[in-house]
Amino acid sequence: MDERIRVLVIDDHPLFRDGVVRTLETDPDMEIVGQGASAQEAIHLSQALLPDILLLDISIPGGGIQAAQAVACDCPVTRIIMLTASEDEDDLLAALKAGARAYILKGVSARELLSALRSVMTGECYVTPALAASLLSEMSGASSNARQPADPLDMLTERERQILEQVAEGHSNKEIGLLLYLSEKTVKHYMTNVLQKLHVRNRVEAALLAQKK
Repeated sequence: MDERIRVLVIDDHPLFRDGVVRTLETDPDMEIVGQGASAQEAIHLSQALLPDILLLDISIPGGGIQAAQAVACDCPVTRIIMLTASEDEDDLLAALKAGARAYILKGVSARELLSALRSVMTGECYVTPALAASLLSEMSGASSNARQPADPLDMLTERERQILEQVAEGHSNKEIGLLLYLSEKTVKHYMTNVLQKLHVRNRVEAALLAQKK
């Protein structure tokens, strides 16, 4: 049974796109199912091919954010990863809101790119570390402006804190379960509670709050 990760690559720079395709093709776990250069192609090919991962540039003709929104709506089984040169925090936030599971800067190593793809396939989120630090700073400022009466992390139980600390260190639910002698399902249950208590949307934002401490 073929369980390779099926990837659709959309970028309007042919040389860069070809380089990404060649990089992914060297990995036996990856299969390139299509390529394109615009938002329209991203949407059309995603609908036609239902890839596991859509690797998308934010600045393609028609707009990468718009493409991500459409694909997230029409093809929920497809996980969206932004691979872009934009370090703008607004672009990062817009991409995450549009449904992207990861935001990676061009220039990333082949090893890191492949690792990010695998992480996303297991349900994780990924943001290039330098941008994650910037987002953390912005979130910290927003929290201060809101003048919240208490640190939301104080609302967590000891077990929830243990799990969040492991998430902040980059561990998957399965790895956390092995470390804390819990089932993967139990870890997911705890993380759902953590997200609700911290009023964040995903593991990335929760991890950023934990790293702040």
